[in-house]
Amino acid sequence: MTVSALLVFAVALIVVAGTPGPSVAALVARVLTNGFRDVLPFLAAMWLGEALWLTCAVAGLAVLARSFGMLFVVLKFVGVAYLLFLAWKMWRAPANVAGDDLPRGQSPWRMFVAGLLVTLGNPKIMMFYLALLPTIIDLSRVGTLAWLELTLTMLFVLMTADFAWALLATRARKLLTTRRAVRISNRASATMMAGVAAAIATR
Repeated sequence: MTVSALLVFAVALIVVAGTPGPSVAALVARVLTNGFRDVLPFLAAMWLGEALWLTCAVAGLAVLARSFGMLFVVLKFVGVAYLLFLAWKMWRAPANVAGDDLPRGQSPWRMFVAGLLVTLGNPKIMMFYLALLPTIIDLSRVGTLAWLELTLTMLFVLMTADFAWALLATRARKLLTTRRAVRISNRASATMMAGVAAAIATR
C-alpha cells in the first residue's frame, strides 16, 4: 500500500480517535477509577475491537454486517447493559484515599470484556470502518500485506491517541486526595459511563 494512502487513513483515524466519543469517555472513566496501569486490559481490548472492525471491512464483510444487523443491535445492547452495571458499581464505590487505596475496579478479564463491548458496540467506530473506510481506500485491492500495514498504522494511531487521553486522566486522578474528591470522581465517572451507555444505545 502506498505511503499516501496510509497517511490518509491515519489522518482520518486520528480525527475519529482524537475526538471525544463513547470510547474516549469510557477510557477516561476507567482511568479515573482504576488508574493507568490497571486499565491496560481495557485499552488492549479496545484496540483488538478496532482491529476486528478493520478486518471485517477488508474481508468484505460490510455487506454481511448489514445483512445481520439485528446481531449487532443485540451486541450493542449487551454492551449498554454492561456499561450501566459498571456505572452502578462506580457510583457505589467506597471513597478511600489512603496511599494507593484509590478506587479499584474489576479484574483484568472483566476490564478486557468491558473494553471489547465498548468498541464492538460503538456505532461511531462501526460506521468508520464499514462505511467511511471504503471511501478512503479501495478495499478490493487490499491483500494480506496491505491489511497488515493498515493494522499497524491503526495500532500506532490508536495507541498514541488513547495513551494521551489516559495520561490526561491520570493527571486528574492525582488530585484525588480527599474522600470528597474521590467520591466526586466516582460519581462523575459513573455518570460518564452511564452517558457512554446512553450515547451507544440511542445511535
